[in-house]
Amino acid sequence: MDKSRCVAAATVLALTVSLPALGAAGAVAAPVSAPVPAAAAFAPGSAVSGSASAASGAGAPAPPVPAPARGTAHLPAPVSAWPDAAVTAVRDDAPDRRSARLRLPAPTGPYAVGHDTLHLTDTDRRDPWVPGSGPRELMVTVHHPARPGSGGAPAPYMTAEEARLLLEANDLADSVPAQSLAGTRTHARPGARPAPGQHPLVVLSPGFSLNRATLTTLAEDLASRGYVVATVDHAYESFGTAFPGGRTLTCVACEKAEQTGYDAVARGRAEDLSFVLDRLTGHRSPWPHARMIDRRRIGMAGHSIGGNSTASTMAADDRVRAGVNMDGTFFDPVPATGLDGRPFMLLGTAASHGPDTGDESWPRDWARLDGWKRWLTVTGSGHMTFTDFPVFGDQLGITDPEASLSGERSQQITRDYVAAFFDQHLRGVPQPLLDGPTPENPEVGFHRP
Repeated sequence: MDKSRCVAAATVLALTVSLPALGAAGAVAAPVSAPVPAAAAFAPGSAVSGSASAASGAGAPAPPVPAPARGTAHLPAPVSAWPDAAVTAVRDDAPDRRSARLRLPAPTGPYAVGHDTLHLTDTDRRDPWVPGSGPRELMVTVHHPARPGSGGAPAPYMTAEEARLLLEANDLADSVPAQSLAGTRTHARPGARPAPGQHPLVVLSPGFSLNRATLTTLAEDLASRGYVVATVDHAYESFGTAFPGGRTLTCVACEKAEQTGYDAVARGRAEDLSFVLDRLTGHRSPWPHARMIDRRRIGMAGHSIGGNSTASTMAADDRVRAGVNMDGTFFDPVPATGLDGRPFMLLGTAASHGPDTGDESWPRDWARLDGWKRWLTVTGSGHMTFTDFPVFGDQLGITDPEASLSGERSQQITRDYVAAFFDQHLRGVPQPLLDGPTPENPEVGFHRP
């Protein structure tokens, strides 16, 4: 299978950097941010090309990496693939990007949403990409059901510096102000009082080279529906993520994974995500509202390599009861023995992840899934459809001719099907939406090869 398309998503859109929190093992609450895409990245579809810094520190741009040949696997590489699919257009009625006020769609559930940021350090493991840096570090945003009217101002999407670096890396600095991107309106409030009762936990893992903020729309929506949601950034695996002490860690893994193989990324993340579960559900959790979590009901979902990492985590950790792979190639295969009968859903693009569209890992691993399972594809979607980027594309008037699905429909489909999956398998509430095609969602196809 050749390595090409994967690159698209995680790749192009991830050039940003973050700010810090604190520098000790354990966790602290502090606002953080994430990256957003460029031209095609912002478009409601695939991705575009771009270059990124691959060394730790302030993040000087690395030399461009040649794009691999066009193919069908969604590689998490930090380069652009599909150069022909990265053609974008600006609508005739496009707004003035210099004055655009970006916003995420409002969550659809009955709860208000709270927001906390944690810095976690696994002192039992050295960082796999930069061993000399010390123990493995993670940044985690926790969204949770909250009481209405509590908490401070909505959490920032990212910092102005993160936005500036991202836009410059994608040649958009002259057309989209960094403050517009940084000031994207979110709906979660730091310091919000938790809703009463216990709630299922869903862990989210972003695409390779992408910051965790790229899954904010999905995270906020799940929290509004009554889930605690932990979205994880893995050190040195995004173009830029802020860590305590004023450090911005860049994508060292983007270079090294070419040698180690992307299966190593998925397996390493599985260790990270199990550690996150240990900290959130164990004794003396660094998250002050950990008692909200129902430890018997834990699910996981991820985009691109994050989707592969979901299956890898389930293979190693039986605490995860259900998982979703959003358009990710299985570089680390599902075990031949399956996942102990636990439910799993594949949600991908019709162009790349249908039964006969070329990514051989999906039909291979579909046969290995030994519990309740669904294979869904979305017509008109691109690799970035399952992230926040198509929403920004709509608002900036940027379109991708290769991915016709609007940002609004992209998020409706992603949120509704992912929430339905977890409602059925973590809450035990049957979801007819998962039974087969519906007239309301003509873009979504069901496959049973």
